[in-house]
Amino acid sequence: MKQNWDYKTAIYEIDVDKPLPAFKNLKGYQEVLVVFRWQGSVVGQGRISVKQDRVDPDKLRECLKETAWPIWQKIMNNHQNLPKILPTATVVVCSHDRTEDLRECIPGLLRLKEKGHEVIVVDSGPSTDSTANLMAQYSEIRYIHEPRPGLDIARNRGLKAAQGEIVAFTDDDAKVDDGWLTALLCNFDDPTVAIVTGITLPSELETKAQQWFESTNGFGRGYVRKQFDMTTMNPIASGRVGAGVNMAIRRSALEYIGLFDEALDCGTVTRSGGDQEFFYRTLIRGYRIVYEPGALVWHRHRRDWESLRNTMHGYGVGVYSWWLRAVIEERDFSLFLNALSWFWKWHVRNLICSLLGRPDSFPLDLAIAEFRGALAGPLSYLKSRRIQNKQTA
Repeated sequence: MKQNWDYKTAIYEIDVDKPLPAFKNLKGYQEVLVVFRWQGSVVGQGRISVKQDRVDPDKLRECLKETAWPIWQKIMNNHQNLPKILPTATVVVCSHDRTEDLRECIPGLLRLKEKGHEVIVVDSGPSTDSTANLMAQYSEIRYIHEPRPGLDIARNRGLKAAQGEIVAFTDDDAKVDDGWLTALLCNFDDPTVAIVTGITLPSELETKAQQWFESTNGFGRGYVRKQFDMTTMNPIASGRVGAGVNMAIRRSALEYIGLFDEALDCGTVTRSGGDQEFFYRTLIRGYRIVYEPGALVWHRHRRDWESLRNTMHGYGVGVYSWWLRAVIEERDFSLFLNALSWFWKWHVRNLICSLLGRPDSFPLDLAIAEFRGALAGPLSYLKSRRIQNKQTA
């Protein structure tokens, strides 16, 4: 039987070292996503069905038991020698024509500014003055107008403008948790660590599109800290280390890694892949990447199905775009076989399962969208390179 995604999920946060609260305002919701915290840090989550506007306390306690290991890990880490002096940081928010989303993001940015951190908003290829007008109200935040559209273009502009030793990135459709930046910075005491990513959770699960995306393509990578390098993972699978909506980069490592490829990601014909390609390049240069679940960002997934379909198409385009980039620039010819294998095992299989109506298969329109994106990826990257070369000539 196929999964029904047409339901609503309420999102609640619970401190595990405090008495369990009463759940309120559950009318109309079929499920609760409970996010557990311990001493301020997120340590786990659980999904619990709602019956007669109530949550079963026994089910809640069962979910709570699964947080034991993440809590124990944090206790052990707290007994280790954490860096006494954190590196200086700049926070960069890349924005494009999402002024109302950015407005919701600003309160968290202002709290970071109050703590002494530099904060920059890069307005990439805006079609109106709405974002500029909004940011004119916040002199504490540095506003940069970047005339060229493109997420990687905006990221590079932010990297070049930043003054901090570490540059932390998030997007305009996300909200940073109060402990987000500190949790990222604590991991840069090891000079071989070039990137730290964090956990990203949904800020709402109100629509069918949001439910499907979170269950199948969500940005969370679990609640246990992980360290990645060439010995622990294949860099081709770099998407497993995190996402660009929640990452921090050691600026001095850019001398060896290079900047983001401006022919990739949103705002270009390649649609995505910029963060994954950058993670890949970081690993093959010999650096480490740390996934730190204590660094939390809340992301608003696309609400409508058409936007979700465009996102899935973009993911297909982006993956095969950055894989071609790796072949051209890094001479990683193993990617030819990897791309063929992945195309068959993932995209073709998904499409066939969807056509046959197999249980838990992709909705057919999403499978087709991602399949078509994968086919378009290599040529899209070549086209995007030509466009970028003309713009910078």
